[in-house]
Amino acid sequence: MNLGSHLAQRLLHLPPPSTRDLTVEHDLRVPMRDGAVLLADRWTPRSGPAGLPTALIRIPYGRTGMIAAQLARPLAERGFQVLIQSIRGTFGSGGDFDPLRREREDGLDTVRWLVEQPWCGEAVVLYGGSYLGFAQWSMAGQLPPQVKALIPSVSESAFTLEFLRKESFSLEATFGWGLQVAGQERRGAMLRQALRLRKERRAWYTLPLNEADTAAVGRRSDYFQNTLDHDADSAFWSVLDHSSRVADLTVPVSTVGGWYDIFLPGQLRDFQALQSAGREARLTVGPWAHISMGVGVTATSEALDFGLAHARGEKPFDRAPVRLFVMGVDTWRDFPSWPPPGYAPQRLHLHPAGALAADPPDESAPDSYRYDPADPTPAVGGVRMPVGVRSGRVDNTDLEARPDVLTYTTPALDKDVEVVGEVSAEIWFRSSLPYADVFVRLCDVDEKGRSTNVSDGLISLTDADETTCATVRLWPTAYRFKHGHRIRAQISSGAFPRYNRNLGSGEPRATATTLRAADQQVLHTPAHPSAVILPIGAPN
Repeated sequence: MNLGSHLAQRLLHLPPPSTRDLTVEHDLRVPMRDGAVLLADRWTPRSGPAGLPTALIRIPYGRTGMIAAQLARPLAERGFQVLIQSIRGTFGSGGDFDPLRREREDGLDTVRWLVEQPWCGEAVVLYGGSYLGFAQWSMAGQLPPQVKALIPSVSESAFTLEFLRKESFSLEATFGWGLQVAGQERRGAMLRQALRLRKERRAWYTLPLNEADTAAVGRRSDYFQNTLDHDADSAFWSVLDHSSRVADLTVPVSTVGGWYDIFLPGQLRDFQALQSAGREARLTVGPWAHISMGVGVTATSEALDFGLAHARGEKPFDRAPVRLFVMGVDTWRDFPSWPPPGYAPQRLHLHPAGALAADPPDESAPDSYRYDPADPTPAVGGVRMPVGVRSGRVDNTDLEARPDVLTYTTPALDKDVEVVGEVSAEIWFRSSLPYADVFVRLCDVDEKGRSTNVSDGLISLTDADETTCATVRLWPTAYRFKHGHRIRAQISSGAFPRYNRNLGSGEPRATATTLRAADQQVLHTPAHPSAVILPIGAPN
């Protein structure tokens, strides 16, 4: 019995395969334009028709073990042959590993080589999530006609740039991933990674921050150092931004995301670009974080429906372009577009005494709290990536009990309120220091008073000692607040280590060492109407 095959079938909720008898041709040599040679493995059924559609997977994490079992095997058992390739500088492939920066050229060279192989067949489908999805987006605009579909999940065309914005640097994702890829080919890498988690979490507090990688693993991570030295708008990262090419992608696309995925905003932007250009595209967003099993289950299903149908020149199963999991009622709903029609922005204003209401506020004194970077407001659930860290919806009771967190809550709802689309906040804010962060979180409070997070976001200010309107972009969502529940807005000045803590000194991110506590104020007056802005529609 092939235990790996049966395990993948169970984990991915798949029907029985047409065959479990596969053959793997290892270390195929794929030449690149600069002379480097990348290695790939070809998975095929041992018997059956020749010229099956080829699913191409380009990956930096290796080609064996669980990666092969969950990516290549399920597809090769159910109608595809699979070519899984190690990207440049990883796991035997030639050249130097320079994360994300050579995927367009190397990907296009690989596809050109692939379609010339006598075994390739007449159809190619690009497949994979996260970095593997970026490897697909990066080729937009120059794909040969043999490529029939793309299925990128939890990914986007400007990969990691969301993390590097000046106003909200994502420490946890850049630091953790940088350390992971820097040591992934060392002997015992998986065990080392598990053992270093506690040390890595202590290293988050290292100052200056450009010594944190050495503190965690004894050596520097080039990727992490580059994220410290170059913000998202630096020319250094321009080679990673393929968002301008997305509308040129005429190949059908099915993209899978999660409401608590780190790449969701960019993924939705890419889908909107495809829809605006009139391309064939569909979007599925579930209640998942980046490494949730539900992403793999849904992406595999899309490969075997949407991808295989297009590869065979058939029509995939008919469904609406947008399928969203509406949290709160935990049901799937279909829509024609993102954002869906019928949801209009409505303001819920902050009021004194922790109230939240549609009416504008009257004159009132500001609310205050003290933020101390030596004891930063922690990240609790939400948009998280690391293994072993709880993500998604969690109990916020302990977080909201902290003195550096303010909450504003509506009365119990007299009817269901459904929020689907882009969420934002306008918070009138003043600090005792010029440098401060504003973190806003939308929560659902049930009949028992338990508060769980729905959506959140952060912005860094550089003129916070003056009264400033902080415009915060929260993560998009689809959520129904039930009758009898209450809607809550949380305000604080951090979510560490998801976002780097604001030290209050204004020193450069990489070399800052001075910690300054700040006294923060949130205003709610007719002239300073702080509010969260929710896209609200009538529940079905």
